[in-house]
Amino acid sequence: MAAPVQQPPQLGGGKRKGKAQYVQAKRARRCDAGGPRQLEPGVQGILITCNMNERKCVEEAYSLLNEYGDDLYGPEKFTDKDQQLSGSEGEDDVEAALKKEVGDIKASTEKRLRRFQSVESGANNVVFIRTLRIEPEKLVHHILQDVYKTKKKKTRVILRMLPISGTCKAFLEDMKKYAETLLEPWFKAPNKGTFQIVYKSRNNSHMNREEVIKELAGIVGSLNSENKVDLTNPQYTVVVEIIKAVCCLSVVKDYVLFRKYNLQEVVKTTKDPSQLPSKLGNEKEAKLETDDKLNQNDPKEGESNQQVVPQNNEEELGETKPSSETQVECEGGDKPEPHRQIQEGSKSNENDLS
Repeated sequence: MAAPVQQPPQLGGGKRKGKAQYVQAKRARRCDAGGPRQLEPGVQGILITCNMNERKCVEEAYSLLNEYGDDLYGPEKFTDKDQQLSGSEGEDDVEAALKKEVGDIKASTEKRLRRFQSVESGANNVVFIRTLRIEPEKLVHHILQDVYKTKKKKTRVILRMLPISGTCKAFLEDMKKYAETLLEPWFKAPNKGTFQIVYKSRNNSHMNREEVIKELAGIVGSLNSENKVDLTNPQYTVVVEIIKAVCCLSVVKDYVLFRKYNLQEVVKTTKDPSQLPSKLGNEKEAKLETDDKLNQNDPKEGESNQQVVPQNNEEELGETKPSSETQVECEGGDKPEPHRQIQEGSKSNENDLS
């Protein structure tokens, strides 16, 4: 009988590495290269909603933010690493490899200094762009103000763009502590204004909407009793965006004017109402022109205007006898008074001739 064939022992305990191990290692490398790549407490940035295409949304966000960021804060500056890493021709391969590794480490640390960096938000169709050394409220308001004036559509996938002043843990006590410091520059006396609170929760079930709004409204009222609620056209809007266990807070202006900070809807808004009086003035001028043309085309009105003049002249000259007779009869005087004047005038003329 033939002996059974023995299989060689498998290295590494006979088990293959699962896919989860590779995914975890890849995420770890990303975090080491450019900081945390997930939304977490203690960051500020811009929350962007998109239409089923997050990759295209990130590209449009980078393009739009860099354009207006360079306009407000100047171009982003980077140091030239190639000049620092250039060496002599006689270096060994080991030294070149070490320098290359050092250059990679410096390049990875440089990513942490980037002005805009996308991170995973934790919700579908939502992108979070982390910002450094800029004011998200000022930048986003500048973008929407320019789009509102020019009516030029600059994005196709991006829907809403909300600035986030800061993030904290999505628990009521943590939110109250953070909101007290965040809302002071806007609502603490002597500052005051009308406000509303906008709440949105994604992938979170342990927070109560009414309770959060009530607590935040109480904080605003405690800062200054003159702060009033206005749900139609408030001066300030407190934005509360909760994604999983992270709460994003900010205070924005012109929330109603810029259509809830929606880039697609801002382009569709009507033009300035100051242009309406000019249209009415043009309509009035057009009506006057048409009236003049009608007056020129109607011959009856021209005839009536021409007939009025001679009648008035005849009355002034006294050539119409019936009118003089009627006047005399109404006055009750003698009829031949005008005839006597005529006869006396003729006799004087005859004496002169003789």
